[in-house]
Amino acid sequence: MAELIFIPAPGLGHIMPTIEIAKVFVNRDQRLSVTVLVIKPPSSSSGSEVTAHFESLAKTNTINRISFIELPQDEAPPMRDLNSFVTSFNDFIKSHSKYVRNVVTDLKNRTGFGRLVGFVVDMFCTCMIDVANEFNVPTNVFFTSNAAFLGFKMFIQTLSEDMNQDVVALSNSDIVMSVPSFVKPLPTKVFWSILQTREGLEFALSSARKLKKVNAIMVNTFLELETHAIKSLSDDISIPPVYPVGPVINLEGGSRKPYDDDVIKWLDGQPPSSVVVLCFGSMGCFNEAQVKEIAHALEHSGHRFIWSLRRPPDKTTKVPSDHEDFRVVLPDGFLERTDGIGKVIGWAPQVALLAHNAVGGFVSHCGWNSLLESLWFGVPVATWPMYSEQQMNAFEMVVELGLAVEIKWDYAKDLFNPKAKTNVICAKEIENGIRRVMEDTKIRTKVKDMSVKSRATVVEGGSSYVAVGNIINNFMKTIS
Repeated sequence: MAELIFIPAPGLGHIMPTIEIAKVFVNRDQRLSVTVLVIKPPSSSSGSEVTAHFESLAKTNTINRISFIELPQDEAPPMRDLNSFVTSFNDFIKSHSKYVRNVVTDLKNRTGFGRLVGFVVDMFCTCMIDVANEFNVPTNVFFTSNAAFLGFKMFIQTLSEDMNQDVVALSNSDIVMSVPSFVKPLPTKVFWSILQTREGLEFALSSARKLKKVNAIMVNTFLELETHAIKSLSDDISIPPVYPVGPVINLEGGSRKPYDDDVIKWLDGQPPSSVVVLCFGSMGCFNEAQVKEIAHALEHSGHRFIWSLRRPPDKTTKVPSDHEDFRVVLPDGFLERTDGIGKVIGWAPQVALLAHNAVGGFVSHCGWNSLLESLWFGVPVATWPMYSEQQMNAFEMVVELGLAVEIKWDYAKDLFNPKAKTNVICAKEIENGIRRVMEDTKIRTKVKDMSVKSRATVVEGGSSYVAVGNIINNFMKTIS
């Protein structure tokens, strides 16, 4: 038996696709076995959802040849703002190296453990390359974002270290730049938000340097979607081989809540493609002024809707949570006026919603997992990015690929300070986005075509299917 060690970053958006690609590996080759080493989130961040997810997996794990080991944890310093995040997150991940080393040593000494053939680490866990090297096995990175963003990260290193450009100044400017992994010039105002500080830039540069030291990079995308970006990466000899292996999606959608069945039952009674879903990810939330603008937009649009409305963090919750009473933040009489037309819910079973034939549009924060899900199910997106690289994802989908419509593709908010002043998008602008995503037949046709391609690429003979086979063969060479 050939053994692989998988190390995802401690966030649901990284853990869930990592487990899915692990499933792909063991299902493709009966000689493979995977051990997932779980890094728990720091206590100062959103750990409850991750912990619940793994507890659920531990109880129900029937995946043959995949096992989970939770690593011990040193206490991390609090991540109160972006600067403290970038200066401590690397150290937090790196502090687990000793535990990874101990666990892998113990596994290798166990009776029945096969031959260790490699590590597969998250894009934010590249410090584990050093541990893999101690065991004399190759490291592949699983890049949970897209190929265009991977190319952007590599370009930033070139820009800073080879061309002596002031990347922080550029990121805080309002110009456009040519980036090799994008066909069209990229506005600096949609640059990865972390690059707006010196600490953030160093974090990005360190990540790019590490990425260039790995054996290969597996990207959660597919050739038919990001043809140009993948070619630009392949043409750059300084970058390790890039394998598009996606879309890697958790089609089961994670844990379910008691009210999910009521939402699905309501959808069952709606006409095909008539409902717009508004869902902004596990960290997505808005202040009361913005909530009211969204409500007015929905009411005036006349379209049926399901709106996942979360309460901003406070001193006790630290992360968004469900409202106890939606009437506290919604306009007076909104729920009564939209009764039967729409539903306001808390946490949303996003995959189940997008899979339903009554859903015809999706207002999204543009997390890459969510965009892949929307393409898989053929549901067009209206973009409303918030943080991290989501503005770049939105730009790629709207401007580069023509697979989404814009509410905003340059909206941004401070993830670490939800009460910080953020521009309020007016109801008319939101309404226009909702109307376009529900009524633009050209976009809908393009998204449906890409849906067919996304499903074809992962079955036998598809480009991602072939890429996964090549990666497995590379690992298996060590035992042949």
